[in-house]
Amino acid sequence: MSAEQVSGRGRLIVFSAPSGTGKSTVAKLVMERLGSLEFSVSATTRQMRPGERDGVDYHFLSREEFEKKIAENGFIEHEFFFGNFYGTLLDKTREAIDAGRNLLFDLDVKGALNLKKIFGERALLVFLKPPSMDELARRLQSRQSESAEALKTRLERAEMELSHANQFDFVVVNDDLERTVDLVASEIARFLPQS
Repeated sequence: MSAEQVSGRGRLIVFSAPSGTGKSTVAKLVMERLGSLEFSVSATTRQMRPGERDGVDYHFLSREEFEKKIAENGFIEHEFFFGNFYGTLLDKTREAIDAGRNLLFDLDVKGALNLKKIFGERALLVFLKPPSMDELARRLQSRQSESAEALKTRLERAEMELSHANQFDFVVVNDDLERTVDLVASEIARFLPQS
């Protein structure tokens, strides 16, 4: 699929980073600072939990609906995780751009690169790097939520993700949260259409 022409002025911002790099924290602070971004709503086959709303927390699809959309290339990316499918809907993303909305995505490296392939210059890919692999291991260990095997798997995955950082539009080392938020917010502000 080549980059497509879209009539709206909306932009897509994608954050990718190894687990433990602080991506969610940076994304939240950047969204608060800029005010013109909304978080992309993913689709899932998991059951809706109390208090969740369809189209707000997730687009809740049946397994059959999800598999049909996979067959129709209806996802930018998707994965099967802990017994459920999760994915980013292509049609909802197009609708947002056409309406002039700016979406923020939290995607793995593969999903981010696929989104860029589809949307080209309308997408800005931001990669957050840990200060070092040792620091990343320390952060993950301090969570005390993973077995030694799971930690090893996460660190191996981090090495793979870091090997793709040079394919991103903007790469920053998250060694100081305030500085990282400043750098990322100013890069995104330059990228967004000026009203």
